[in-house]
Amino acid sequence: MRLKVFIIFTAFILLFWGCGSIKQLELSQNKTLPLWYTTPLKTDKTTLYSTGEGKNRDEAIADALNMMASTLSVSIASQFNSKEVVSEGSNSSYSSRVSNEIQSNVKKLRISQYELLNAQELGFRKYIVLIKSDKKKLFESLKTELNQKFELIDKQLKELQNYNVIKQLNIYKNAKEDVLDVPNNLIVMNVLDNSFDSKNYLYKLNMINSGYDNLLSSVSFSIKADSESKNLISSISHGLGVKKLQIKDSVDDKHVIIFVKSDIQKAASYGFTLARSAIEISVEDNNGSVIGSNKLNITGQSTQNYEAAKEGVAVKLNDMIKKEGIGKVLGLDL
Repeated sequence: MRLKVFIIFTAFILLFWGCGSIKQLELSQNKTLPLWYTTPLKTDKTTLYSTGEGKNRDEAIADALNMMASTLSVSIASQFNSKEVVSEGSNSSYSSRVSNEIQSNVKKLRISQYELLNAQELGFRKYIVLIKSDKKKLFESLKTELNQKFELIDKQLKELQNYNVIKQLNIYKNAKEDVLDVPNNLIVMNVLDNSFDSKNYLYKLNMINSGYDNLLSSVSFSIKADSESKNLISSISHGLGVKKLQIKDSVDDKHVIIFVKSDIQKAASYGFTLARSAIEISVEDNNGSVIGSNKLNITGQSTQNYEAAKEGVAVKLNDMIKKEGIGKVLGLDL
């Protein structure tokens, strides 16, 4: 009996020890990284290489692309510093600041042209990859994206006259936002191909920015308010001013009129005098077409008198404009 118990106990110990060994083996295997990851190929004159890790393959590739952009940014900033020192011997603090800006901006570069060389799953929710990007192909992909972007913007600007002035302004505004990354991409493209001439792209960039500024300076607003809405004019004018929009009377084709009407009901509650105001806003272009509108219900209150309660409406409208923006309050896309 004792022998039988001893055998069973020994078998149990051996089984437990064996399972532990297997688990240890699995853990050690999971921790073993492949050579292509620990000592990856180095970036050279023609090709960029980068490794990445993540919870899955897509996340690992995204990490590798970010690392690739980061490596490229350091290289570009280094070249900028070298050129600055050799050509100008410029102020070191200024060069350092510009270099850091270049690095920071280039890191945001979206690299769409790449090739997955290796990928391996390491245990639970652990994935590693190695990718490469041919510099020439990367340059061509950036150039293609740039051309497509400007072609789309050119098409939109050619159709500008089909829209009211606020829509025109919005198209220019969107175009400006779409080309914010262009200067950074041009820096990268110049490094990837020293023969690249960016003058044409810089000219287009300048045309978009100056076009927006010229249109913005030519747009004007006037405000027509009924007797119950006179105290709201100041808040609306200030909101437009924040957007650098002019307030003046005009009859040209880039003039916009804001009509404001209020229906105010006097009331009292818990010792407060109330001014319950139903505000109607209508915005028209120079042809009399409604291009924006809104309805607001605002209640002003005061312990003093009715006039003070009505001023409370103006204060709340001003706060609303600060919080939500003049465009939303007027029903315009500004």
